[in-house]
Amino acid sequence: MAKTDQFESPDYYLLDELLTDEHKLIRKSVRDWVKKEVSPIIEDYAQRAEFPKQVLKGLAEIGAFGPTIPEQYGGLGLDYIAYGLIMQEVERGDSGIRSTASVQGSLVMYPIYTYGSEEQKMKYLPKLATGEIMGCFGLTEPDHGSDPGGMTTNFKDAGDHYLLNGAKMWISNSPFADIAIVWAKNEQGKIQGLVVERGMEGFSTPETHNKWSLRASATGELVFDNVKVPKENLLPNAIGLKGPLGCLNQARYGIAWGAIGAAMDCYDTALRYSKERKQFGKPIAAFQLQQKKLAEMITEITKAQLLVWRLGVLKSENRATPAQISMAKRNSVETAINIAREARQILGGMGITGEYPIMRHMMNLESVITYEGTHDIHLLITGMDITGEEAFK
Repeated sequence: MAKTDQFESPDYYLLDELLTDEHKLIRKSVRDWVKKEVSPIIEDYAQRAEFPKQVLKGLAEIGAFGPTIPEQYGGLGLDYIAYGLIMQEVERGDSGIRSTASVQGSLVMYPIYTYGSEEQKMKYLPKLATGEIMGCFGLTEPDHGSDPGGMTTNFKDAGDHYLLNGAKMWISNSPFADIAIVWAKNEQGKIQGLVVERGMEGFSTPETHNKWSLRASATGELVFDNVKVPKENLLPNAIGLKGPLGCLNQARYGIAWGAIGAAMDCYDTALRYSKERKQFGKPIAAFQLQQKKLAEMITEITKAQLLVWRLGVLKSENRATPAQISMAKRNSVETAINIAREARQILGGMGITGEYPIMRHMMNLESVITYEGTHDIHLLITGMDITGEEAFK
């Protein structure tokens, strides 16, 4: 039987004073929705390795799908602080649910809005915003992850359409997505994006099974076997890696906030447990080593909160650099995964059970620390930014 979600958000440096009333209202509405619709069911779905499709309608209603997209295309026209807070609260519930929202907003709606034609925007964005149709993003391939420029998926001009061939893997939402934003090389070897729709002959989306991470998220492949893609489905305003990398910056920004949500949930759980659990005649919160763990957790959470808040201000002013986003994504996920491990220690054996969210968060974060750029790649992005020297090759 699901326990009542008692989460209380830590705010050690009074960061709420930096938020507007609208920001706080948005955060509260998302937090209330997570407590009501996600927390009671998520452990069961994670244990069964099944995605709870019923949350899609709610995600749309709370504005989690493309909140920064202008209202004329079905979005809410919110700033990036609001977007970050939405991702933080959703990932506090579960990283897999936040992944679904991130993909829809940052990796499907964003490229259509940024690189698409007016006709493409009007055709897809309003339906994506309401969750009437769901999307996925095809960049990673079986042999090309951190080096997307080496991709082999390609398309050729076949008169009134393109012929698309290749495969993508580790694609969130692919098993149920109605459309896929697919990045492939044209006949000149330049990378471009296409909107591929479910039902196109030769297009299949086999599901990935046996995951120990993101178990409540639907992951799969995209396989293209001479898929006929209408020419009007080519995104006209993106050529080269700049296109997909621009989308990844959006997603990485959301993760920078989201991972803090997972960290906050683990900290709050551990703090509450330490006050209730008694050993040697007193609560374990009274022991120095437990206080050390908890004090370090809240310190790291507070530092991460300040980092992403400042990043959100810069992003809303269109001044945030890709390297700054990489730093925040890397820091937030490392902070979260370390806090999850320490929180698990505080709970002892109970920390590995589904009675508490910690082990689920810990396993999820093992994916989050790798996707949208691995932990090491983000470090090298910072290294290249400060030295001017590229260490990727």
